[in-house]
Amino acid sequence: MRTRIQLVQGDITKLKVDAIVNAANSSLMGGGGVDGAIHRAGGPAILEECRQIITWQGRCETGEAVITTGGNLSARFVIHTVGPVWHGGSNNEPILLENAYQNSLKLALENEVETIAFPNISTGVYGFPKDKAARIAIKTVIDFLNVHDQMRMVYFVCFDHENYELYDHLLK
Repeated sequence: MRTRIQLVQGDITKLKVDAIVNAANSSLMGGGGVDGAIHRAGGPAILEECRQIITWQGRCETGEAVITTGGNLSARFVIHTVGPVWHGGSNNEPILLENAYQNSLKLALENEVETIAFPNISTGVYGFPKDKAARIAIKTVIDFLNVHDQMRMVYFVCFDHENYELYDHLLK
């Protein structure tokens, strides 16, 4: 089986892929970290579509995902998913994080996305332990790729060196 996972260290907003995943908050109105960076780089079209989604369906619940235009980004789409806030692991955080990855991948498939880039969901201000999050992300993506061969490439984009080292070690 050819490798369909690539590890990148850098800025997810710069990647030329069909879709980038946004580690969003449930309001979908932008925020800090990768969420703020994607909204800034993508421009007002993304925020406008997020407002329409909120009007139509309400907040995006933890583990769920929605899709918008990529706006000014190179990516055609932004898939916004809400990862869990870490509360010690006893509030289904691992399952909710797995759901965030799975639902993003399912939405990508429904929209004929062949290349997708993920940030390190929930590992910033949401406090999910980076090593646990990396294991969940990699396992979920590999399991998905083993069933769905429409996806040509999945990128894990690590902004910080610590996450990059964790992913590099786990992917070897």
